[in-house]
Amino acid sequence: MTRWILPLVALSAICAQTPKSADPRPPKTDIPYLKHAENLVETEAVEIKEEKQASDTLYTIAGESSPSKTPLPLPIFLLQAEKIDPLRLQMYRLTPAEGHRQITASGKKSADPIHVSVVRVSPGLFRLEVSDSLDSGEYMLSVGGSNQAFCFGVR
Repeated sequence: MTRWILPLVALSAICAQTPKSADPRPPKTDIPYLKHAENLVETEAVEIKEEKQASDTLYTIAGESSPSKTPLPLPIFLLQAEKIDPLRLQMYRLTPAEGHRQITASGKKSADPIHVSVVRVSPGLFRLEVSDSLDSGEYMLSVGGSNQAFCFGVR
């Protein structure tokens, strides 16, 4: 009986040290990556330009579409966070117009964000998942309180 206890204790110690997440680590910090199985696709880091128009505010991003694409209507992102708080990221759908992408906030009402759940996978590593299917189009994860955003397209 005791000859089985020692190997079981050793096996349980090995299992306890095995990482619980099979998610790959993003190569850069503070940039969300689209997860495609074991591959990671870097999102497009952009600066949002803000323009006041009467009672509306127009937010624009250069280029009609993002080079970062996913075929998945329910994308998963991985973020190795150092400076960015993943809980401050908000997702919005963008509209292509006249060589750029844009979103409009009317008066005191801002655009409706798309719900994203954030789960801590390990220290500093976060997994972001969209709750509802996304239609084909252009999207961004914006960093609340700044003009920094990360764009991607759904095919």
